[in-house]
Parts: sequence; structure tokens; C-alpha cells
Amino acid sequence: MALLGAVIALFAYTRIFASPTERQNNFYTANGHSDTSAMLTSYPAQQGGPVDFTYAAERTVHAVVHVHTTANVGSQPDNPIMEFFYGDRGRQEPQQVQGFGSGVIISPDGYIVTNNHVIEDAETIEVKLNDNRVFPAEIVGRDPSTDIALLKIKANNLEFIKYGDSEQLKVGEWVLAVGNPFNLTSTVTAGIVSAKGRSLGINESDTRIESFIQTDAALNMGNSGGALVNTKGLLVGITSAILSPSGAYAGNSFAIPVEIVQKVVDDLREFGEVQRVIIGVNIRPVTEDDANKEKLKEIRGAYVEKVLEKSSAEEAGIKPNDIILAFNGVPVNTATDLQVQVSRYRPGDKATITYFRDGTEKTVPIKLRNSAGNTSVVTADMRSASVLGARLEALSDSDKKALNINYGVKITEISDGRFRDIGMKRGNIILSINGEKIKSPADAREAASKGLKSIEGIQSDGTLFNFQFGR
Repeated sequence: MALLGAVIALFAYTRIFASPTERQNNFYTANGHSDTSAMLTSYPAQQGGPVDFTYAAERTVHAVVHVHTTANVGSQPDNPIMEFFYGDRGRQEPQQVQGFGSGVIISPDGYIVTNNHVIEDAETIEVKLNDNRVFPAEIVGRDPSTDIALLKIKANNLEFIKYGDSEQLKVGEWVLAVGNPFNLTSTVTAGIVSAKGRSLGINESDTRIESFIQTDAALNMGNSGGALVNTKGLLVGITSAILSPSGAYAGNSFAIPVEIVQKVVDDLREFGEVQRVIIGVNIRPVTEDDANKEKLKEIRGAYVEKVLEKSSAEEAGIKPNDIILAFNGVPVNTATDLQVQVSRYRPGDKATITYFRDGTEKTVPIKLRNSAGNTSVVTADMRSASVLGARLEALSDSDKKALNINYGVKITEISDGRFRDIGMKRGNIILSINGEKIKSPADAREAASKGLKSIEGIQSDGTLFNFQFGR
């Protein structure tokens, strides 16, 4: 009886108190057979243990910085006519406004990625490292279309974050957001990838490219421009926005995929300007009616509404009502997918485009061109120029939209020179010089080189000016 009791007790112990691994080995399939492979698929967390974020945090926290900006706003530029009659009464003194955000060191020699909206219109930019060192930063370039800006500080041997692969991210995968919310030092929060390829329509640029990674990692004010990393500590995105009624964390955070970030950064470092190609189509998402009408088996792709004349798409044989299914071999499931894939190339590159027409799928070559219709690269000199003591830049899409104009250049800096002598101010927009429309900084330089006879434009308060000089 004692021996029988011992056997029963031993059997009961192994069934009740066995380790989780031992109990999992007794997983059974529906047909009653033990299936270890099914067990491994069904219980990944128990097999691998809990996710450890400490490795990724240690590798990234010192490579995320605080970005502090200052700008003077509220100043009322001189109106020569009003000042002639009323003097300088009512002129507002400029108010200094401070802003802050985050940035990510991507190289040991001081290149830092942040959001364009963090540094836009800033007059001074300072970067504070996680070890409390502070450096002045200069803007290498910025791209409103993707909300990416590249800064540079004079420092070496900095810790930096290596690029990962955002295309390999899966919905449900763990990620970490590293940033400086509420003007604190580097802070780490964790969440999962909630969705990919989100388009929110928050970038004002007409050529905006949005394919956000959505996460539930906590982001708050000041996280903009920070890092989204995977559990290996590799950069998979730049945090950019939250969707919240209060402006604070509400469970929906969005990051720019590193596949977009890397292309923009490479272009800004090499050219000072993003090299963007235009294939020349107006597109929209494919609907169920489109799929039924065109006999497409799946509701996916980019529906072509219009093809521009003499464009790359027209040259490749694309026509209205075609449905684009792939670009250079990469599937296109949405209209956003096509924009993202095209944005990865430079003028002069060659690719292939796959489209669906009349029940048939066809792949053809396509040569990529810039917005001017040629294969030349665009340099920073084409976007800005120094003319008569003023630094001129091409207008942004938001500037054009706000003022309801489609041409002109803006004065971004002014020093000793003819423009300052005649009362021009930072923020003024020049529409014409000597009666010639000014569509680019190069136009302004060419027109001013012939002598200054007249200049028309808009002051930053919205009033028009028109100066005429002796002939």
C-alpha cells in the first residue's frame, strides 16, 4: 500500500506541478496525436520568454537629442505708404517664440534627422545631447513633402542609430519610441505596430508623401522627430504625429518609415535638395466598382484618372482607366504605395511599371523624370540664391496656398545690400522685378543683374508693395 501510494503521488505531481515547458510538450492536435511543431507555433511567448526592451533602449537612448528652436514672430514690417502718412505708430515689436522637439543622430560626425515642422521658420536651432552637451545646429536641408529635415552639429564620435528595414515590420510587432516629450531628457516608451501605410493628409505640400507606421507607443508634445526602433535597436521610423483630441497621447501615434527617411537624407546630404521624380499620372484608390468593371480579381492597385502629356507615363504607354499593380516589381496595393515606391528613385533612373487593362496584365519599362520633365538633378542653388544682399528661396506649397498665388520667391535672410536699402524685410515675397515674373531664385538673380527699375511683391502682413526707381 505504501509503494502504491508513492507511485500515485509521483504521477499526480508530474501532472500538476510539471514546468510549463513539460506541460506544453503534451499539446495535442484535434486528431489526438502529439504535435510539437503545433505547440511551438501556438505558444511563442512561453518558448521565447517575455520581450526584453533593455537592449534596444541602451543602444538608442544616447543617440536621441533635444531640439530647441527660437523664432521672432508678430513683427509688422514697414509699409512705406502708411509710414509716410502715419509714422511708425502701431508697429508691433517682434515676439520671441520658442519651440522644441526631438532628433535622431544617424552618423558619428553629427548628422541629425528631425521633422521639418520642428525647425520650420526657426531662426536659431540648438541641440542638446543626452549627456547635456549643447551645440548650435545648422540646417543641411529640409523636405516639407515628407516632413523630414536634416541638421548638422560640429561634433565627432557620437553615438548614433543604424538604419533598419521598415518594409519588414509586421503588424503586431513590438517597437520603441525614443524622444524628448515635454522638454524632458530622452524617454523610452513601447508599443506594437498597429497598422502600416496610413495616409492622414496632414502634410500641406501638394507633393506630400504619407505612408505612416501607426503604433500605440505613447507619444506626447516634444516627441516629434524622435526615433521609432525595433527590438534590435535599429531605426525603423521617425515619429511625427499623434491623433488626439487633446494634443496628448491617446493611443494613436504615427511615424515616417525609414525607407522614406533614408532616401530623403541621402539626397539632402548629397545635393541639398530632394531628388523627386514625377511619372505624370493622377491616381486614386481602386474601388469595388472599378475592379468589377475592369475584371480585376482583387480590389487593389492605383487607378489612373489622367495621364499628363509628354510625361514618363505617357511615354511608357499608360492610359486613363489603367490600374497600376506594381512598380519595379514591388506590388502596389494602394495609391499611397505607388507614391512611396516612386519617391525612392531619382531623375534618370529606369524602372518597370505593371498595369492592368482590358483583363490583361502588362509590364513595361519607364524612364523617370523630374517635375521639369528632364532627367537633371535639382541642387540647392536652384531653390535658393543670394541677390542684392538678400537670401531668396522658392515658395513652399503652403505659402502659395495661403496667399493664393502660384509664383514668387521669399526673402529668408537679409544683410547689407540694395534690397535692405530700399526697405525690404525678411518674409517679404517678391513677385516681379523690372516687370518680369519671378518664379525662382534664379529668375530673381537674372532680372536683378540688369539693374533694379521696379519691384513688386507682398509683405508678410499681406499688404502689397510696388517700388519704382529712376530710369
